[in-house]
Amino acid sequence: MKHSFLVLAILCTAPGFASAQQASSTLTQSPAQAPRWGLGIGTAVSDTVYAGEGTRVTPFPLVTYEGERFFWRGISGGAHLVQGPAFTLDATLSARIDGIDRDDFGIEELARNGIDRALLEDRDNALDLGLASTWRGAAGQLTIGVKGDVTGTSKGFEASVTYGYPFQWGGARITPNIGVSHLSKKLANYYYGTLPEEVARGVRSYQPGSAAIARVGIDVVRPFARRWAFIGNVSYRKLPGKLSDSPLLEKDTDGVVSGFIGLSRGF
Repeated sequence: MKHSFLVLAILCTAPGFASAQQASSTLTQSPAQAPRWGLGIGTAVSDTVYAGEGTRVTPFPLVTYEGERFFWRGISGGAHLVQGPAFTLDATLSARIDGIDRDDFGIEELARNGIDRALLEDRDNALDLGLASTWRGAAGQLTIGVKGDVTGTSKGFEASVTYGYPFQWGGARITPNIGVSHLSKKLANYYYGTLPEEVARGVRSYQPGSAAIARVGIDVVRPFARRWAFIGNVSYRKLPGKLSDSPLLEKDTDGVVSGFIGLSRGF
């Protein structure tokens, strides 16, 4: 697999990292001084769904930038099209790091699913362009987004809805959140199905079609020493049967647990 997105990919392995990183970006802003940067280091731990790949443990730098118009938050960035205290509309560019090298699959694990690893192709990472709108109020925060592959990798798109309710507990800001993502047919088929060129080599055809993935998580940001913050996240994604039944996945895998921990300093 071509690693043209490696720099972006190492910034985040856990799906919940993006929301934790966004929360940490509040450290990089102040009414009297903007734009601001945030720098730090973290580690992501994530179960992987692909057969034989195992658990990913990835240390990486944390980088945020918050300007009046433009922003960067870990694996995603963009521009504020509309920005107010209760509503924000952003144009976004983000890395999709769902890919895997063929050689990172387990030979025995795939064989138990009736797949010869030598007949597979890599699943590449990609870049997504999209729009995201957020409403904030006393009842919490609701974000609706849609983003599509601009690299021609899967040629698919993802739409998502996420609700979070931030609250203070001691000195920490805690945000429980729930959400659901809809994967288009092309996107789900590319990462969870078998490709036409693989089927032509003798791999059995599997096309899950469009699917919805539910997620629940909790983000924690704990500022200390004025400009420093501890950032943590844990999340769980529930895979529907049409995805968990893929021959590319570990048997009996119907959910994915991810976690993240890091330190960040605002400048």
